[in-house]
Amino acid sequence: MTTPQAAPEIDLAFSLESGAAGDAMPPEPLADPAGAEALWCSHLGAWLAQLRPELPAPLRAEGYSLGLELTDDATIAELNQAWRQHSGPTDVLAFAAQEEAPPAPPGAEPEWLELGDIVISLDTARRQAEAAGHGLEEELLFLASHGLLHLLGWDHPDDDSLEAMLARQTALLAASPS
Repeated sequence: MTTPQAAPEIDLAFSLESGAAGDAMPPEPLADPAGAEALWCSHLGAWLAQLRPELPAPLRAEGYSLGLELTDDATIAELNQAWRQHSGPTDVLAFAAQEEAPPAPPGAEPEWLELGDIVISLDTARRQAEAAGHGLEEELLFLASHGLLHLLGWDHPDDDSLEAMLARQTALLAASPS
């Protein structure tokens, strides 16, 4: 039996763009600015602890800094066009700070590591949650785990790699704090 990894420290810059929560539905716990930051830190820390053994040494750190923004379709569409040259909104974008694992002396691990930013469209997340028949919270966790994997170097240029990435997300979500 493997010993669970201790969760690393998380320095999270969380933001809920004004207007992104919408007037029709109250925000779910992961979108509520009052308590969301601590809840997101708990999930991200648990996921990073679970991923730690499979990360290359330069991406293993005692603490991680990253940003998480919940926004609307209009804002994510602008980012999608500017950075990916794709028109229209998407569900999640990840802007990795570590395009390549930084060199580290043998046996050394960084104390803190900047991972980058995850941007999620609440509008698209709501539509996807309704279509899938589950709640917004579950969809937000799914999209955030997908974004985190991208920040750590995962990608899905073909069906096999997408299947592997989705399987890894499922494992992360199964081990998420309740």
